[in-house]
Amino acid sequence: MEVVKIENLNKDFGNNKILKNISLSFTKGTVTTIIGPSGSGKSTLLRCINQLEFVTSGHMYFHDEDLTIQTTNVNAIRSKIGMVFQSFNLFNNLSVLENCTIGQIKVMKLSKEEATKTALIYLEKVGMTEFADRNVTTLSGGQKQRVAIARTLAMHPEVILFDEPTSSLDPEMVSGVLEVIKSIVSKEITFIVVTHEMSFAREVSDRVIFIDEGVIIEDNTSDYIFNNSPNTRLRKFLKT
Repeated sequence: MEVVKIENLNKDFGNNKILKNISLSFTKGTVTTIIGPSGSGKSTLLRCINQLEFVTSGHMYFHDEDLTIQTTNVNAIRSKIGMVFQSFNLFNNLSVLENCTIGQIKVMKLSKEEATKTALIYLEKVGMTEFADRNVTTLSGGQKQRVAIARTLAMHPEVILFDEPTSSLDPEMVSGVLEVIKSIVSKEITFIVVTHEMSFAREVSDRVIFIDEGVIIEDNTSDYIFNNSPNTRLRKFLKT
């Protein structure tokens, strides 16, 4: 089942063309990683999908609903498309548990008791139950990212976007967070991951997209991208 569809998407910042005629679709329960050099448009693409950036032209659909028209209830759609940011984006004035319940209470209109029950399930899944009452400012970067993942899962999204989830972490924390992401892969959720971790992309991906200078250069299986593609630009990138 097609969950997200992008048609002829362009995104400009002033005179800078960041994304150029992007057309993609993502099906339910798949893991897609997006790779490419810094500044190639990877994170901008995720932000367009989540409507944190308005597209310059083109269309984007969540199921059959066009996200690019003004009448679309963007907040309702955004509650179904979770995003894990490289800088965590947690509420520093709240505890770990409160960070994981506030969206459920405010957006999903759940009771505090219901939200707490769900939050604790996902905090346990990411190994953060014992920190539930801690203020997030006391956590390490890796712990903050685990909380951010639990917060996203607690909203029961259909799609989760990961925007370079390990880029702000110390090297020793990277593997732990990547293991958490691997552990939550589910056929019920569509995962779209921007990453510089090539071994992770190779291992978890059903599909890998290589973007360079705002253009899709390759879009294929993990095995093809890493082992069989003859594309010289991709081969050069993978060797860096």
